[in-house]
Amino acid sequence: MSGAPAETLHASAVAWQGRAVLILGRAGSGKSGLALELMAYGCDLVSDDRTLVAAAEGCLWASPPPAIAGRIEARGIGILPAAHVARARLVLAADLDRTETARLPERRHISVCGIALPLVARVEGRHFPASLMQFLRAGSDVPV
Repeated sequence: MSGAPAETLHASAVAWQGRAVLILGRAGSGKSGLALELMAYGCDLVSDDRTLVAAAEGCLWASPPPAIAGRIEARGIGILPAAHVARARLVLAADLDRTETARLPERRHISVCGIALPLVARVEGRHFPASLMQFLRAGSDVPV
């Protein structure tokens, strides 16, 4: 990652055409499950459960630790191989430990490696993975 020191986060990450979402949450919160849902929509796996994040080129970049690259846990099934990308630009973080209750929430950010990253909380409902996918595809019309 261009020589920038990487920070290892307890997080999963998936990407759509190089734009990635960082999925944060405690053990058992559903990080891998959400990653699998987004992969079913066409995302590529970046990493599962642990993600290396580094600042470079004015952006945040996610990559997998080599020991777990191309593997994802499917709870109740086991560790599955998956096509993956070695590096993707983070554009959003999703916090599965918090639940969003506002219909139109205020914009939030999280600081990772000294760079602000837009942050959303889990939304209860079937549309949450599809909403994240649409954000990856098109971004947001509201400045984040």
